[in-house]
Amino acid sequence: MTVQCIDAEYKGEERYTKISVAYSNNEQLAQINAALETVLKECTLDYNSYSSNIADGRKVIVTEFHDDNDREGGVILEKLMKILDIKKCQN
Repeated sequence: MTVQCIDAEYKGEERYTKISVAYSNNEQLAQINAALETVLKECTLDYNSYSSNIADGRKVIVTEFHDDNDREGGVILEKLMKILDIKKCQN
């Protein structure tokens, strides 16, 4: 069985941004948590984070920003993707 890479999905609408990052193992989870800690330190928005199981034994960490008037969530996503070396995000 091959280990799937970390991937991300972005959803946004007026004043709302959601970033979902999927992973397959504990090493990837540690990478994601470290990256989130780094980028969220700079964030001025309130956010909610939670995790969930998805298909094929994978899990996902979801971070939601509400009242995102200045689209700061998109900036956070770009920084997160750069740290995690994610080249393309699904939306």
